[in-house]
Amino acid sequence: MKAIRIHRYGDASVLRHDDIPRPAPGPGEVLIDVAATSFNPSDIGLREGLLRSVFPIDLPYTLGGDVAGTVAEVGDGVHTLAAGDPVIGRLDGGGAAAEYVVAPADILVAAPAGVPLAHAAAIPIAGLTAWQAVFEHADVTSGQRVLVNGAGGGVGGFAVQLAKHAGAHVVATAGPRSAETVRRFGADRIVDYTATPVAEALDEPVDVVLNIAAVSADTLVPLVRPGGVVVSITFPVEVPAGSPVSATHFVVRNDTGHLAALVKLVETGAVHLDISASRPLADLAAVHRDAEAARTRGKIILVP
Repeated sequence: MKAIRIHRYGDASVLRHDDIPRPAPGPGEVLIDVAATSFNPSDIGLREGLLRSVFPIDLPYTLGGDVAGTVAEVGDGVHTLAAGDPVIGRLDGGGAAAEYVVAPADILVAAPAGVPLAHAAAIPIAGLTAWQAVFEHADVTSGQRVLVNGAGGGVGGFAVQLAKHAGAHVVATAGPRSAETVRRFGADRIVDYTATPVAEALDEPVDVVLNIAAVSADTLVPLVRPGGVVVSITFPVEVPAGSPVSATHFVVRNDTGHLAALVKLVETGAVHLDISASRPLADLAAVHRDAEAARTRGKIILVP
């Protein structure tokens, strides 16, 4: 089978389209016929070796943390899934940038009905990150004012929709390419960060800042009311000593309960997917280059 692997760390040129043996599922595992994986900005740091302390990997390494596909075979002891079942999941060890991938059965959930299976590859990592930011770390509730800093990306689109689903008033930063999509996802106000600093655009403090942009959130702390919180998925936030504002930085974790709940919201139309492009898996290096040049938005899925 074909797979996109890295044999060494480096720029996008290290991504290789290799022929490798098709894997077989072991006990507790299933073999997935991959419909699609998706690109995540963290893939760049993984490829460059910048995330070795957080996500240690063995080389050669097959990329692809998101998977959507159909169960092709089940291993011993798997009774919750059967061949032909459409599934999605977050693969802690990657591997979905391939025609087939083996995954533990217990990290997979049923793919959402009514959504093209390949499109569902956009959900796991970005969706889980947004879910845990909104509901676990920020504990967003109805009536709060929430600033989503970096709403135009994959995580940002989910974060805006989930905060609105929780009943919040959402202010979102987005550039001109993403503004209309973010507005369609329910943002009550959009700040064009390319034209106006967010600190100048806000007319009153917010209860929550969700920092999804790859920038320091330290300058956003003064925008939060006393008792509020800054949640960052990119860089840790430094809060001055004695500040009445709390801050947290986290790395997403696998949680099938969260993922299944998100799938339900997608099925009911409460949350929509922002698929900006569908590309052949062989284009993955070009997608990396586009992302590094800030030419991407939303979620890009990659089809074997």
